[in-house]
Amino acid sequence: MTPYTPKSIEPKWQSLWEESGVFHAKQDFSLPKYFALVEFPYPSGQGLHAGHPRPYTGLDIIARKRRLQGYNVLYPFGWDAFGLPTENYAIKNGIHPAEVTRRNIARFKQQAVSLGFSFDWSREVDTTDPGYYRWTQWIFLQMFKRGLAYKKDMPVNWCTGCKCVLANEEVVSGVCERCGSEVQHRNKSQWMLKITEYAQRLNDDLDGLDFIERVKIQQRNWIGRSTGAQVRFASTAGDSIEVYTTRPDTLWGATYMVMSPEHPLIDAWKDKLSNFGEICAYRSEAAKKSEFERTELNKDKTGVRLDGVRAINPVNGEEIPIFISDYVLISYGTGAIMAVPGHDTRDWEFARAFGLPIIEVVAGGDIEQEAFTDCATGVMVNSGFITGLSVEEAKRRIIEWLTAQGIGYEKVNFKLRDWVFARQRYWGEPVPIVHCPACGMVPLPEEDLPLTLPHVEKYEQTDDGQSPLALLTDWVNTACPACGGPARRETDTMPQWAGSSWYFLRYCDAHNPSALASKQALDYWMPVDWYNGGMEHTTLHLLYSRFWHKFLYDIDAVPCPEPYQKRTSQGMILAENGEKMSKSRGNTISPDDIIEQYGADTLRLYTMFIGDFEKTAIWKSASIKGCRRFLERVWALQDCVIGGGVREELEGEFHRTIRKVSQDTEALKHNTAIAALMSLLNVIDKAGSITQGEYKLFLLLLSPFAPHITEELWELQRFGGRITDQTWPTWIEDKCVEATIEVLVQVNGKGRARLQVPASLAGEEVLAQAKQAVAALLEGKTVVKELYVPGRLVNLVIK
Repeated sequence: MTPYTPKSIEPKWQSLWEESGVFHAKQDFSLPKYFALVEFPYPSGQGLHAGHPRPYTGLDIIARKRRLQGYNVLYPFGWDAFGLPTENYAIKNGIHPAEVTRRNIARFKQQAVSLGFSFDWSREVDTTDPGYYRWTQWIFLQMFKRGLAYKKDMPVNWCTGCKCVLANEEVVSGVCERCGSEVQHRNKSQWMLKITEYAQRLNDDLDGLDFIERVKIQQRNWIGRSTGAQVRFASTAGDSIEVYTTRPDTLWGATYMVMSPEHPLIDAWKDKLSNFGEICAYRSEAAKKSEFERTELNKDKTGVRLDGVRAINPVNGEEIPIFISDYVLISYGTGAIMAVPGHDTRDWEFARAFGLPIIEVVAGGDIEQEAFTDCATGVMVNSGFITGLSVEEAKRRIIEWLTAQGIGYEKVNFKLRDWVFARQRYWGEPVPIVHCPACGMVPLPEEDLPLTLPHVEKYEQTDDGQSPLALLTDWVNTACPACGGPARRETDTMPQWAGSSWYFLRYCDAHNPSALASKQALDYWMPVDWYNGGMEHTTLHLLYSRFWHKFLYDIDAVPCPEPYQKRTSQGMILAENGEKMSKSRGNTISPDDIIEQYGADTLRLYTMFIGDFEKTAIWKSASIKGCRRFLERVWALQDCVIGGGVREELEGEFHRTIRKVSQDTEALKHNTAIAALMSLLNVIDKAGSITQGEYKLFLLLLSPFAPHITEELWELQRFGGRITDQTWPTWIEDKCVEATIEVLVQVNGKGRARLQVPASLAGEEVLAQAKQAVAALLEGKTVVKELYVPGRLVNLVIK
């Protein structure tokens, strides 16, 4: 027997798979289809680290199994390649971003191929390819024509170092998370997408999807649907202040009001406010914080009272003070809230800090000690005409009253805000809009797409924060498509999220020159059957792509209302020190090094065996050796192959293993599926030989996890064809029944004996035999509790 040498075996099979096109999805639309999808990566210069193979291997196992089950499988891959890091690298090194991207993609692809993923490389997409982003621009134009893409002046986070707008999540302690430069709040005209038009559907349609629960919870929390009332408070300045509240029944407990520091009424009241200078100073400090920092629940409560203007509670006519505080955002709701400190922890803490009255309006608790927040049900007190009513009845009655008085109405509200859809950078999709003095904003004719990026000498933004495209006068100055007069092109580019919001559709028909994909291909392949990706993309990419897809469904461009039928997420693999892997921490592990030392199959096996696929796991380099030894034992089985099918005495073991591996892979319990194969190998070793029929079954079951070694062994044994041509084995339930089972006997939680008993033996009999097995330990003791976990263990508690 030749030794197991992954360095020669693995490249051989990778080349054979690519040459044969065995993983290319077939164009035969009469076959049952299966669309398996992983999130395509941003191709950074660092390449893959050891955490990346986990999601790709996890779904590769499913894709390989589906092919063996007779499905026409589409398991594609591509590159989400526009983005800031590439542009910053280009600026620093004087290399065109397209060249940087090309190099990075080549590096990433070489690594992906070396891991044996069964991707259909014939459908590879790259978001920076004009043939691809032509359709990104086309989708944008359809949104613009229907009023879902618009421009708006709004406050943004401006990084003085990167010279671009940052998302709230990218601002930490007033500085840019990426470069550490100061972040300023500026007003800029920004492209927006009206995702809020789809908020209700994005929320409700989660019910019919096979998404893991934590994904649904995160999406619903981000969308933030609530039902309440819009209420108008009068003020001593004569203006009215609109608030939205989910608890209009607690209006009698509203003892003060809080407004966002940016609320426009504050400037309107400038001459009435005796402490306007103090207010302005507080505003300046608030402007340095991100929205995330401003709304943290555990931060100190700060604010400034407006001296000179008070609000009037609409239900009792009492004047209440108004404060500004940074935890109230102008971008959410109305930018003002009514504060009910008796029943809201943040309001209670604020009231205590500023010496404000606290009134109980729902019975229960002790508001002198803390806010009574368990008040979703209960009875109203100190609440005028709704006193004595239940909370639900009180809500109904107060909304009726507010409506009748013309000072309020029932309203559904969402936390979700429209999507800022612009970057003042070079390396992104150009926005296909022309600004005409006579016609306004005019869409580029669809036949003129793609609008490609022009060549620039410098990639830095202008000093006033515009894209470097703004300096290209020959490109910017153009004719209006509507009137033919002089006009200017839009110089903002789209954010990186644009290309990833529809890429799964392009995989269906990746090279179609006349449509984003043909109707026939979309009808066949969509929706995606199984989509796996990181939890960090749940509230951005996943939500954005569902929004784009619903829009495309509304204009009859796609055949189904949702893009993904099933969504799962892998846990992160941490470095050996328990920290997140990152180049800056110096704790990344290169898959290239692992492949060089142990082979790709060992790496694949280890990343699946490391723990529960959906939970965080810590990388342990020493543990990789165990997976390599397992594969060496599988390789060594060649020396003990005998003729024949599955032996009768091992038939139950094989059927149980087929069932276990089949079921556990579907539940992403790849670690326990591998453990079952390891257990089966132990049984085979005890038998001293393996028949050809048994070896075939074993290799088939192992092949999705370790495809190279199994293909090689299949060929060496001359079993005929290749594993990729075979059929996934099935089990017979009756043959899975064990004649005998092993039961662990514990005394006070410690293992003391093992029993071999008939599988059908009644629990009372098992307990009796267990007591007999540990009789010496029970002598002179009293059994105070006995527990039998069928088929597994007995625990006897003695005194």
